[in-house]
Amino acid sequence: MQFSLHPRLEADTTVLGDFPLCRVLLSKEALGPWIILVPRKAELREIHHLPQEEQFQLMRESSAVAGLLETQFQADKINVGALGNLVPQLHLHHIARFKEDIAWPGPVWGNTDGTQRSEAVQQALAEELQALMAELDGFVAAAL
Repeated sequence: MQFSLHPRLEADTTVLGDFPLCRVLLSKEALGPWIILVPRKAELREIHHLPQEEQFQLMRESSAVAGLLETQFQADKINVGALGNLVPQLHLHHIARFKEDIAWPGPVWGNTDGTQRSEAVQQALAEELQALMAELDGFVAAAL
């Protein structure tokens, strides 16, 4: 079976590119920079289902994204989470949080109004993130 994105992830994100293990997505949610990593493995639901070396690779990729969001956007906190209650495909959210965001200090789930960025703003942020991520080991940008 081949890897494909869950339809909800496909609808709610823009593909930025790929790391060696993960597809890199930008959420359309207007909360701030919100990157989602999805290991390119068919039928994968849990981190512990990955072989150990791929678990380590996932952590390397996740740490690179979290560090980029923290330093480049001066985030007050980086939220990293893998819930999967609505979308069972394994995916890790990396959300740059700011004391002035709509959900602060609570979790984003259930605490935002669901507003999405305009297409122009989403495109500009995607281009900015791709340029920043080009410096990260193994990142290959997708066509926007």
